[in-house]
This record gives sequence, structure tokens and C-alpha cells, in this order.
Amino acid sequence: MAEPNKLVATSPVHAGVLQLQLDRPGQRNALSGELLRQAASILVAAETDPAIRCVVVTGDAHAFSAGADIKEMQRNGFHAISNHARQSAWHAIEHFSKPMIAAVRGLCLGGGLEFAMLADIIIAADDAVFGQPEITIGIIPGDGATQRLTRVIGKSLAMKMVLTGEPVAASELLQRGLIAEMLPAERVLDRAIALAELIASRAPIAARLGKEAVLAAYETTLSAGLDVERRAIRLAFRTADQKEGMAAFVEKRLANFTGN
Repeated sequence: MAEPNKLVATSPVHAGVLQLQLDRPGQRNALSGELLRQAASILVAAETDPAIRCVVVTGDAHAFSAGADIKEMQRNGFHAISNHARQSAWHAIEHFSKPMIAAVRGLCLGGGLEFAMLADIIIAADDAVFGQPEITIGIIPGDGATQRLTRVIGKSLAMKMVLTGEPVAASELLQRGLIAEMLPAERVLDRAIALAELIASRAPIAARLGKEAVLAAYETTLSAGLDVERRAIRLAFRTADQKEGMAAFVEKRLANFTGN
């Protein structure tokens, strides 16, 4: 069980992958302000650590996260979710530039789903449960779900989730493109780590540029997004890893990408 003052655990970096675990099992990994601050702090440090090339975020077998800390909201009202420290933490997580994978088992509700959507890839258990149940306690999602869900799964299903609070099965969200892969629960974390290790073996600068370009598709017009892509590939061609990658291809060997 997590220490009272340590709500996010990390595993030693292996093969370029940092594993970050939301660790409040007694509260189903509810996203308190302190948990978000700790997660953001770890990711900020990972930004400048060249040994870390990809991050896997997970919870436990029962819950990725059941959402925001309702007791904290009841105690502090709107200030619990709209204060500088919490908003800064969300901003740091959202703008983490390296690839990030969410390994989701069990419950992924409310703020938990909003956290998972900040990952670049979601790998989910076939019995995972997703939802935005905020309306059942008289509020609405406040950390991005009304915007991100709608852009990915479409207006009708996003409206259903937000206006009813009813849960949605992983299989439906796989069909809608929110989830990349769906597996038996016991395989989810291993698959997420294996995928992260594969990404970590690729050229780090190209991975960051690729992430930036894909995300631009959700923020800009097509023409503006294409400008982002052209700028990104121009930068990629200036790297030592581009020369190494193409030389390795011609020489029929594995590339040794250094992040330069």
C-alpha cells in the first residue's frame, strides 16, 4: 500500500521506459491535488532525463483511477479543482513531450479518463470500465473530457457519456478509436511496457516530433497541421539519428539511436 505522502510510485528505468503508477488503492487511485502534483513532478523531471524515452502510466488491477477526489471537492468546493497548483499539474502532464502510454485495468472514470486521454496510446483490459459520471454528483467534467472525448469518439457518444454518466465498455471505445488495443487484464501492463520499449528503441527526437505533429491535428486546421508536419520533418533531417537510421537501413543492421 502507498505511503500516506507518496501517492505515485515509479519503477527503475529499464530499456528507456519509466513506469509510473497511481498508488492510492484504498481510494481507487482518486486524483487528489497531491497525487496530480507528484505525477506532474515526475514527468517534468523525465523531460530532461535522456535515459527516459517513453513513459507507461498505470493504476492497479482494480482501477486506473476512479476520478477526482470527491471528498476533497466536497470539502473545498470549486477551489479543489480550480487552483493554481492543480491546474499547473494538469498543464505539465498535458504538455509532456515524450511518448506516454496508459495501461488501463478496472475503473477509468471521470478525471481518471481525462488523465488517460493525455496519454498518446491507451492499452485497455477487455473488462475495463470507462465513464464520465460527474453529472451523477451534480457537476460536469472539468479537466478536458467534454473537448477531448468529442474530438475522438464523436458528438453523440460523448453527449451520452457526459449527460447520463453511464459507463461504457472498453470494446465500444476500441471501435471508436479512443483505445489502441484491448487485451485480457493480465496482459495489459506487459503489453504496454513492451510497446513502450519498442518506442524507446526508436529515434527519440523523431518520436517527440511525431507526437507533436499528430497532436496538431486536434488543435489546428489541416493546412496549419501540415505546416507543423513539414517543420517537424525538416528538423528530423537535421539530426544525427536521421543519418544513423538511414545508414543502418542501407547497411542492413539495427540502428543505434542516441537522441542527437
